[in-house]
Amino acid sequence: MVTFDHRDVGTTEQAWRAGGLLDRLPPLDLPQTVRDLVVLAAHPDDESLGAGGLLARLAHQGAAVTVVVATDGEGSHPGSPTFSPEALARLRRRELLDAVDQVAPGATVVFLGLPDGGLRERRDDLHRRLSGLMASTGVGAGPGGDGESPSPVVLCAPWRGDGHRDHRIAGEVAAAVAGERGARLLEYPVWWWHWAEADEPQGTEHMRVLPLAPEERAAKVRALAAHRTQVEPLSPDPRDAATVGPEMLRHADRDVEVFVEDLSLSAGPGPTAGSAGSRAVTSLPARFFDDFYRGRTDPWGFESRWYEERKRAVTLAALPRRRFRAGLEIGCSTGVLTADLADRCDRMVGVDVAEAALAVARERLGDRAELLRLETPHEWPADRFDLVVLSEVGYYYGAQDLEVALSRAVGSLTQDGVLVACHWRHPVPEYPLGGDDVHAALRARADLALLVRHVEEDFVLEVFSRPPALSVAREAGLA
Repeated sequence: MVTFDHRDVGTTEQAWRAGGLLDRLPPLDLPQTVRDLVVLAAHPDDESLGAGGLLARLAHQGAAVTVVVATDGEGSHPGSPTFSPEALARLRRRELLDAVDQVAPGATVVFLGLPDGGLRERRDDLHRRLSGLMASTGVGAGPGGDGESPSPVVLCAPWRGDGHRDHRIAGEVAAAVAGERGARLLEYPVWWWHWAEADEPQGTEHMRVLPLAPEERAAKVRALAAHRTQVEPLSPDPRDAATVGPEMLRHADRDVEVFVEDLSLSAGPGPTAGSAGSRAVTSLPARFFDDFYRGRTDPWGFESRWYEERKRAVTLAALPRRRFRAGLEIGCSTGVLTADLADRCDRMVGVDVAEAALAVARERLGDRAELLRLETPHEWPADRFDLVVLSEVGYYYGAQDLEVALSRAVGSLTQDGVLVACHWRHPVPEYPLGGDDVHAALRARADLALLVRHVEEDFVLEVFSRPPALSVAREAGLA
């Protein structure tokens, strides 16, 4: 699921002002003793959108400023008839240099050239290079000051809760490096302002506000304007539309900047490669699914796409038994697969977090299945089942929550129970994990044995039982 679309208007700045969040946030403690500032951007323009004012403030105070750009943002305009990704990368590098010069003249800029949209796959590389850069330049050689005052070294990165996968990975890596180097970690939201609900925003408890002086705000506006490929259309072609729309620019053109400083998450070494940080940041929250289903009864095309119909048929054919006593489907959505499973089960339970999806499922299924609204994995049905199905749901969890979900799924199995998992394999930027990640975690479990494996370019389907796994023929005495 793409959890937001930059082409949508999103949450307006007027809504944020009316909601009053900016007026309620406590001030950011930013002493004059900051010696070094390193700003990590996942893409060129992140640094200006989220931290342009901070850059201007600390550069003016005399801090040594370094801007590290993880990717060149070459994927900002897929299918552009005007510029190839390579040409966009070159343009965006030049734009970033111009932008940084507006807020922090003389700052050091480091381009890492990692693939746009591919930071999850290059997490180790990003961690190694960011940590090495800080070490080689003498930035963050260890905690400074008296051990009680904030560190004189600030590492500023995209917020782990921003809802964009590259931003999440950049934030997680920065948290790890900050912990290792004794730096103070500040995180900046970018896309959160676009998709979050202004009247009831979540995840704000660690937010702090930095008031900007008029000259700092003006410098930030000039920096944003320098990113012309993002704030202006490349051409009249719809594929060349600006990626940073008017409302996003209004969010950035405030007299304050907002940063997240969660000391409980940044005090230690932080998430390591392959981990997903805290649950609140890494698993997709319930409101994403509520928003996704709002006003739509079949957003995935379960009832219209041959791909989905065929995948269901493959899933049903992989079941090792004709009948089951009790089935559980986690992430049942609108109940299309649930209905097919109900035909094979004496009792069927479907679970989803989105009430709108469950309403469609109830209309479809009637009394053929029990449908529950639960926020898994921390809410879970208490019964035991001889069939548990995880279909297109595992990659919505962060790494820690996935482990909890798998343990609960296995714990729900009867001794003769089977677990079926089926997931999309192509990368999706906003998913915390990939389908292959989910299945690797399943295959790594000692309490599960692989019974069936079906792999295509598009999806992977696997069936597990408790060890030892017996094939259908062996269980029937045919082999």
